[in-house]
Parts: sequence; C-alpha cells; structure tokens
Amino acid sequence: MSSLESERPGRKLQAAIFLLLIIVVGLAGGAYYLAPRFEREAPRIRPPDSGVLGLAPMEIVVADPGAGLKSVSATLTMGGAEHTLAAEQYAQPLPEKKIAVALPPKPAGVKEGPALLRVSARDASLWNFFHGNETVVEKTLTIDLTPPTIELVADDRYVNFGGVGVIVYKASADTASSGTRIGGYFFPGFQGQIKGHADYWIALFAHAYNVAADARAVLVATDRAGNTREMPLAYELKDVKYRKSTIALSDNFLQGKVAPLLKDAGARQGAPQEVFVRVNKGLRKENEDRIAAITRQATPAMLWRGAFSQLSNSKVEANFADGRTYTYNGELVDSAFHLGYDLSVTKHYPVEAANSGTVAFAGDLGIYGNTVILDHGLGLYTLYGHMSSIEVKAGDSIQQRQVLGKTGETGLAAGDHLHYGVYLHGVAVLPVEWWDPKWIKDNIEPKLEGQSGQAIADAQQPKARQLKARQPKAPRKAAHKRRR
Repeated sequence: MSSLESERPGRKLQAAIFLLLIIVVGLAGGAYYLAPRFEREAPRIRPPDSGVLGLAPMEIVVADPGAGLKSVSATLTMGGAEHTLAAEQYAQPLPEKKIAVALPPKPAGVKEGPALLRVSARDASLWNFFHGNETVVEKTLTIDLTPPTIELVADDRYVNFGGVGVIVYKASADTASSGTRIGGYFFPGFQGQIKGHADYWIALFAHAYNVAADARAVLVATDRAGNTREMPLAYELKDVKYRKSTIALSDNFLQGKVAPLLKDAGARQGAPQEVFVRVNKGLRKENEDRIAAITRQATPAMLWRGAFSQLSNSKVEANFADGRTYTYNGELVDSAFHLGYDLSVTKHYPVEAANSGTVAFAGDLGIYGNTVILDHGLGLYTLYGHMSSIEVKAGDSIQQRQVLGKTGETGLAAGDHLHYGVYLHGVAVLPVEWWDPKWIKDNIEPKLEGQSGQAIADAQQPKARQLKARQPKAPRKAAHKRRR
C-alpha cells in the first residue's frame, strides 16, 4: 500500500470531524437564537379589581415580557349568551397591553345580575407546536345598569357671579362619588356634616368668575359601576361687576421687582416687556397651578365656624377678578386677572387668620412672595400673600385671628400690603361673601342644621316682609272725579 493511499482515510476522518463541528456549532447557534422564540412562560393577566360592571370602563392589564403578546380577547357570558368586549391581534408582539372593557351605552340582551368575564391572552412564542402559550382567566361579576338616586334637600335660590352656592342632598347607598359640576369644574360632596342626618351630603360649588353667566351647575352621582345620575340645579345668578384697570409699568418696577423673580439668569435677559411677560404669564401660571393643586386636596370635615374675618383695620385697595392690562411706554404688554383682595393697613402689620383651620402651605410662592395657605375643610381655603415674615409652618392648627406673620411687599408687590384670596377646590372665589355674617347665616348655617330648602325659604320670608314694611311708601296721588 502506498503512502498516498494510507493518508486518504485520515483526511476523510478530519473532514468528517470538521463537518460535524460545523453542524454542532450551527445547531447550537440556532438553538441559542431560537430559544427565546420557544419560550414556555405563559402571559400574565391582571383582571379588574372591581366585581361590578356597568357603563364605566374596567381596565385589564396583560403582560408577556418574553416573546410578547400576539392576541388578547375578553368576553362576557350571561344567561347562556356570550358578548365580545374586546378582541385584538398584534402584528408586532407587545410586552404589555392595557385594555379598557365596558358595556355599550345600550347593551342589547344584557341584563342586571351575575355574569362571567373571560379574558384570554396568547403570546408569540413558537412553543406548543408553533401555537404559543395561552392564559385564560375567568372572574364572576355583577352587572349593574341602574344609576344611583339623588334627592335635593336644600339649595340656593341666588348665587353671586364668582361666588359660592351650597346644596344639601341625599344619594342612594350605592353612590361611590357625588358632587356638583359646572363649567369644567367639579366640586365633590361630603357626608357626615349635617346635624341629625349622617347620610346627607353637602357640596359647596362655585359659579366661577371665568365661567359663562348662562352656565348652570349639575348635581352628579356615580356608582362603582360607573352609572351616573344628573340633576340640574336652578338658581338665579346675581350679577357682580368686576373692574378693569390699566397699570403702567415703570423701569424701576421691572428691574427691581419683576426680573429678580426669575431664578434663571438667562430668563432675565431681553427687553423689559419680554421679561415681564415671562413673569406675568409663565411664573404666574406655575404659581396658580401649584395653588390649585394644594387647594384641591379637600379635608372631608368642616374646620371653620361662622363668618370669616377681614384683616383688622384694613382697607380694600384692589378687588377680586379685576381685569388688569399692563402697558410699557404707552404700549400694551400683557393682561391678567387679580384673584383676591389687596388689603392695606400699616407697614409690617400682623396678618390674622380669617378663620380656624390647618396650615396647608407656608413658604415662597413666586409672584405671591412669602405665602400662607390655610385649609378650612370641605375644599375651602384662604391665601395670604406678599408677607414680610411667616410665623407658622405646614401642619399647624390655627385659630381665628391667630397671627400668621406680617404684611410685606415680597413677590410681585409694588408696596406693603396683604394679598388675600379664597379658594374652593382649586377655584378662586369671591371673598366678600365669606366676610358677611348674614350670608353665612342665611346660606350655610340652616343647611348644616338639616333644614330643608322650603323651611329655609319660609323662615326668611317674614324677614323680607318686615324689611319691605319698613321702607317708606311713596305718596299717593289724589284721586280726581271724572266729570261727565
């Protein structure tokens, strides 16, 4: 046998081994690449927390962080009939999907009672003979299509434009939330405040200065299933004239008061009117958004009693909702509403709490300078701005006329004074009616005592007749006999 012939089997063996290695590496690489596609972990489904389904959507969360979701479906079975609530297919696998399922506005064939919710999710895995992994979750629900009932106990016949109205009402036990809606604002109601009627609700609402005069409030009650009942409120809106004024901006004011309010040095650059707009529009909105966020956090209990107190010896220098136009060198620069009263006394005068409550905020607040905000409960707040010093801190319990600090000219203030504002659930409201003992006595106290609207009206009618009787009568004209 020649040497050439003896070398051939060795070469063939080497080639075979090399080919085998290539196949093994290829298979290993393919397995590594395809392993995630053959994932065996099934999708996870989080069914809705509520056990009641109505017209409000319920959220279902489905997740598959591995191969990703391929399809999700949700059905409702009741009385032997199956209703499809959702059926989705995904061209590109998704790691998570939130699905809102709800009954249609007029669900045909759906009746109140027990039902079975079935949620199915399949992933994009090639496992299970390329069908993927599937998870099915079932949950027994109660179908509820009946909205709660509401009954108005007492309301207001008159509401000031920019002021507050107060209603008392009853709502059925299935009510989850209720309150008054008007002009894009919602004012929640509170239970447990009416004497002798723990189940009654009271709601304070504002016909805000920036809401159309022809808008009307609606009493709304919603149950856990999202069914809603509405009742329009009837009242006469008393016109309140809000002033308009023009304020000329001086260079001293722009340089000494406006520019320093901008913390960013770059924002202070530019023409004086541009800097003013950054403060009057940008910083003002930032500050008012913060005030709204603070004053929307309602304490569900009444912390105040009786009429609120005006700062002693003070004089109102600027009114609520004044429309201010700002000019510089005779040219229009910007505008804004003044959402409170400017009260002046003497320099660094002690600032008194208008009523009892809790300090919700104490600190710097941009254009309002050193500011204290008091929470009086039921969504009612008072704000004290431009103070030179603050003597309270957040969380402190405050009594009426307790000193909060001293007046000043911090923030966007041209002189020493107190900026005083009243807020209801984040909405600035007319302060003067809260200073009026008669308004409190006629509009709030009888309702807190549990009196009905008719009883309140009957009690007030004799007073109205007495006032009318005291008015001097016009002299009667002499009667002349007609000659025939």
